[in-house]
Amino acid sequence: MTGTTGFSFDRLHHVQLDVPPGAEERCRAFWGGLLGMTELAKPPVLAARGGCWFRGGGYEVHLGVVAGHAPSPKAHPGILVTGLDALAERLAAAGHPVGWDEDFPGFRRFHSADPFGNRLEFLEPDRSA
Repeated sequence: MTGTTGFSFDRLHHVQLDVPPGAEERCRAFWGGLLGMTELAKPPVLAARGGCWFRGGGYEVHLGVVAGHAPSPKAHPGILVTGLDALAERLAAAGHPVGWDEDFPGFRRFHSADPFGNRLEFLEPDRSA
């Protein structure tokens, strides 16, 4: 349903994160292997630019190659999950530190990072609240 603006937001399609050149195999190991997302074939014109795309839970993560990549200290996707504790354990066991944060009422959440320092937030509704 559209509002008075004549349009509406449906859902998030994808998040774009920057990675350094030559990082595709590490992206596959993290996003596909560790997190279990499905790699997507990029359109040929975009595949020539490098990087890779993954889908899971109804949205996509696009990892684009940027020379001189420097991760943002603050910008991040907030990814809703089921099984937050299991994910935290999996990330920590794979060497990706998990920092719990209780400052978002109604949710349990933590921050971690991909192999390139891109900040990631994982959250789950707090059923005890």
